[in-house]
Amino acid sequence: MKELRLAGVIRESIVDGPGMRMTIFTQGCPHHCEGCHNPQTHDFSGGYISHPENILKAIDADPILNGVTFSGGEPFMQCDALAQLAKEIRKRGLNVLSYTGFTFEQLYENFDKHPEYKELLEQCDWLIDGRFVLSQRTLNLRYRGSKNQRIIDVHKSLALGKAVETEL
Repeated sequence: MKELRLAGVIRESIVDGPGMRMTIFTQGCPHHCEGCHNPQTHDFSGGYISHPENILKAIDADPILNGVTFSGGEPFMQCDALAQLAKEIRKRGLNVLSYTGFTFEQLYENFDKHPEYKELLEQCDWLIDGRFVLSQRTLNLRYRGSKNQRIIDVHKSLALGKAVETEL
C-alpha cells in the first residue's frame, strides 16, 4: 500500500462521526479556510510519513471501533493511498467517513480528470463536504463546523449522480 503523509491519528474519537472511531488527519490542504480548526495541516511538506499497515494493525488491536474517519488537511489530496486503506478498513466490517473542503458536486464533476476521486468516494459511506466558512460557524450541527457543510450518503449519491444528504 502507498504511504500517507499524516498530521496525526486519534485512536478513539466520538466526535468525528458515529460511534467509536479512529480519526486519521491527513497533511496538506489547498483550501486554507479562514478560522480552520487544523491550520497546522495545511503545509504539504509538514507532518510525517506513515505506512498504512501500521494503521491497520492499530485498527485490528481495537475491538471497540465502529469506523474510521479521514480528516485533514484535505483527504482528497491523497486519494490513492486512502482508497487502498479504506478498502482494507471495510474488509474489517468498519464504516468510513471522510471530510473534504470540496463539495460532492466538485468531486463528481471531475471524475474524468481525477478518477482517484471516484475510487476514494466508492470506499466511503459518508462524506462531510464543503469548506469551513467562518461566517457560518455553528456549534449546533453534529460533526460539522459551519452551516454550509453537508453530510452526504455517498453510495446513494453515486448511484443517483447527485448529492443525497443524510443525518447521522
